[in-house]
Amino acid sequence: MVLVYSDEKNLLLELIHLGKDLAKDEHKKVTAVIIGPDHHSKDYIMHGADVVVVVDCAIHPFKAEEYTDILAEVIKENKSEIVLIGSNKNGKELAPRLAAFFDTGCITDGTKVYMKDKKLTVERIVYSGNAVSVEQFTSKPEIVTIPSKVVDPLPKDENHKGDIIKKTIPVKPSPSKIVSVHQMKSESVNVEAAEIIVSCGRGLKNKQDIHLISELADVLKGRTVGCSRPIAADLKWLSEDHWIGLSGHKVKPKLYIAAGISGQIQHIAGMRDSGVVVAINKDPDALIFKSADYGIVGDLYEILPKLTTAIKAKME
Repeated sequence: MVLVYSDEKNLLLELIHLGKDLAKDEHKKVTAVIIGPDHHSKDYIMHGADVVVVVDCAIHPFKAEEYTDILAEVIKENKSEIVLIGSNKNGKELAPRLAAFFDTGCITDGTKVYMKDKKLTVERIVYSGNAVSVEQFTSKPEIVTIPSKVVDPLPKDENHKGDIIKKTIPVKPSPSKIVSVHQMKSESVNVEAAEIIVSCGRGLKNKQDIHLISELADVLKGRTVGCSRPIAADLKWLSEDHWIGLSGHKVKPKLYIAAGISGQIQHIAGMRDSGVVVAINKDPDALIFKSADYGIVGDLYEILPKLTTAIKAKME
């Protein structure tokens, strides 16, 4: 049995697809778990889940101790051998606790998960993107965290049948308490969902020059501006909502334009799955060109206005 869990709907849909691929090789079923209100169980069935377990839970907000106990009980009842957890903030706290509970291993941020010689095999990026580690388990359940955008959800199939099981699992309250929760300030930018992204890097000389990036994003009707680490983390010209890279957001747009970005591996790790990549850099030896489908060698201050004007004329 393959069990998948995430408190983010889109990420769980992706995990179901990955779980189906693994279950197919082993002739097993995929069980998706919902903890709390049942808003999407039918959607999960139509996107490939064979079973959806809905656990009635009044614990809010998320508490890792109680959620670990709940998931552990579901794993034991279903005799799940493979457990895929969404690698978001809560998932990263939950997965190692589950591994400790079962005295088993936990592989984090798997970018490829597959069966090899009947063994679950996981590939993950290590050393800031300079190498790929290939890992296997020696005990069960095998627990892996999966970041977003590793796979796309399966197409919706209204004829796909599955079971929805509702359960109540009594949980002993943990002694820890959440004193307060402060919402992080956000600019309502979701680069992870964007289909077109125009990103900037240290090739920009001044903060006010970001308007060149925004104008191009606007004419492309993408309206999504991204950036490399220095722009968000060091200079603070843009918020971390825009940060694309190994420590920022991982994106998978149809079109990714990188202007003034050198192409360090940390940034490439965040956008390597983009459909079409266009790089603009005055350095012909910039690393970004190795990851680009199209490259323009030149000064972004000359190229961006001309590119914006040309696209605008074509779109009219």
